[in-house]
Amino acid sequence: MGKQGKIYIIGHKNPDTDSICSAIAYADIKNRMSNGSRYVAKRAGQVNEETEYVLKRFGVEAPGYLSDVGTQVKDMDIRETPGVPNSISIKDAWAIMKESSAVTLPITKEDGQLEGLITTGDIAKSYMDAHDNCFLSNAKTQYRSIANTVEGIIVTGNSHGYFVKGKVVIGAANTDKLGDFLEEDDLVILGDRHEDHLCAIQENVSCMIVCNRAQVSEDIIEAAEKIQCVIIRSVLDTFTVARLINQSIPVKHIMKKENLITFQTDDFTDDVKDIMVKNRHRAFPVVNKHGKYIGTVSRRNLLGMKKKQLILVDHNEKTQAVDNIDAAEILEIIDHHRLGSLETLQPVMFRNQPVGCTATIMYQIYVEKALEISAPIAGLLCSAIISDTLMFRSPTCTSADKMAAGALALIAGINIEEHAKEMFTAGSNLRGKTTEVIFYQDFKRFTADTVNFGVGQISSMNEDELEDLKKRLIPFMEHECGKNGISMVFFMLTNILEESSEVICYGEGSRKLVQDAFEVKESEGGYILPGVVSRKKQLIPAFIGTLQQNGN
Repeated sequence: MGKQGKIYIIGHKNPDTDSICSAIAYADIKNRMSNGSRYVAKRAGQVNEETEYVLKRFGVEAPGYLSDVGTQVKDMDIRETPGVPNSISIKDAWAIMKESSAVTLPITKEDGQLEGLITTGDIAKSYMDAHDNCFLSNAKTQYRSIANTVEGIIVTGNSHGYFVKGKVVIGAANTDKLGDFLEEDDLVILGDRHEDHLCAIQENVSCMIVCNRAQVSEDIIEAAEKIQCVIIRSVLDTFTVARLINQSIPVKHIMKKENLITFQTDDFTDDVKDIMVKNRHRAFPVVNKHGKYIGTVSRRNLLGMKKKQLILVDHNEKTQAVDNIDAAEILEIIDHHRLGSLETLQPVMFRNQPVGCTATIMYQIYVEKALEISAPIAGLLCSAIISDTLMFRSPTCTSADKMAAGALALIAGINIEEHAKEMFTAGSNLRGKTTEVIFYQDFKRFTADTVNFGVGQISSMNEDELEDLKKRLIPFMEHECGKNGISMVFFMLTNILEESSEVICYGEGSRKLVQDAFEVKESEGGYILPGVVSRKKQLIPAFIGTLQQNGN
C-alpha cells in the first residue's frame, strides 16, 4: 500500500464520458466495499465538453488530473528526523544524531522552513580544524551553552550572555606568570587555587571555568559580579573541560547554508535518482510545496519505494494509458475493448466484456454486489452509455447496454432522448475551439504489427458542422502525422442521425488502408462509410485485419 493507502482509478488519455464516469462509479463501488484502502477517481487528460455538461448536469465534480504515475518522493520512505534551531550546540546536535542514528541534521527556522544542514562530517571537520584559540568567541557562543557542554553550573553572571571576544586559556602556569598570558575578555579554565581566581578577576576576564567541583570563595564571586564576569563550576577535570569546550559552539557557525540540495514531495524519483548519484550525500532533506521541512531521504530509500497502485477502466492499450504506466502497479482492469498491448507483473483482476460501454459493466457490478445506485451516479452511467453507443445506434450496442441505460435513466429521473440531444449538442459544440483541440478531443493511438497509427473521432447531429470541420482538419492532419512515431492519421466525422461516417486520412499507406479495408473509393478528399459509426468495433478491426493480411 502507498503510505496514504490510496488506489487510483483512471481511464485513458483524452478521456471520454465513459472513461470519466466509470472511474467515478468504480471508486464509489470500491470505497463502499473497502478493506481499509481509499479509492480515488482520476483522469489522464482534459475533460471534454460533453463530459463537462454531464458532470454539471448531475452535480458531480470532475476527478483530479494525474498526468504521470511514476513514483515520487512522497512514495519513498521519508525519514522524519526533526529539524533543530540554529542555536543548539554541536554537542547537543551530536547527541540527537547519535540517538536517531542520523548522519544529517536539518536546521530549521521557527516556521519550519529549512535553514541549513549539518552532517557528522561537518562536526568532525570543525573539531579537527579548531586550531585557533579564538574559535569559541568567533562563533559567538552563549555562556549557558558552554556550561551545559562542560557539565557545569553558572555560579554567577548572565547565562544568556555571549562570549564574543577573547581567547580560551588554560591557567596551568604559576600565578605570577598567569597574568602574562591573560588578557581582558578571555575565558580561562582554572583549578581550585584562590590566587588564580583573583588573578583572573584582576585581568578582567569575561568568563572563568573552575574544574573538579572546586569551590569559589564569596569575595571572588562578589568581585566577579562587579566586572560582570561569568563563573562556571564544572564537575569535570581540566583536560576534559578543555577537550569538550569547543563542542559548545552553535551549529549555525558550521552548518551548510548555500546550495543545499533538497527534494520536494512531488518530485519524480527518476529525477531524484540522477541527483543522488551525482551528489553522493548520505541524506537529502525533503520539503513540502510550501518549503516546510518534512524529513530526509537517502539512496537506500530508493530501493523500498512504494509504486503507485492503479485500477484501469475503459482501456487496456499501453499507448492510451497515463504516462509512466510501467512504473506503477496495476491491480485491476475493467474494459470493453479489444485486448491491447498492456502487460502486468502480477496476475490482475481483468474483466473485459463485449458490451458497448464500460458503464454498462459498472451497472452490472452494482447489481451483482447488491449496492444501491445514487441518482447522480445513475445519471453519469446512463450518459456514458448514450455517449459510447451513440444513443444505441452503434453496432457495439448490445441488449445489456439498452437495459442498463433504461434502468439507470429511471433512477436518475431523465428522459433518454432529450438528455442525449442536449449531451451531443454540448459535445459537438465546436465554436471557438482550435483545430488542434478538436483533433485531440477524442484521439487514440493503436499499434498493429509494427505500424503505429492514430484515429480521432467527432460525432455530431449537424451535417454542416461536420463539413466545416473537414475543411479545417485536412491541412492540420499533415502537420500532426509523424509525431510520436505515428505514421498514419485518420479522422472519423460521424453523423449520428445518418448513422454513417466520413473518414479523412494522411500518411504513407493511409489511403490504401481505407480502400482495402472497406473497398471504397475516395470522394471529395474523404471516404464515405455508410453504417460505420464505431471506431472500436468497425474501423479498428477492419484496419488491423487488413494490416496483418498485407503484412503477410
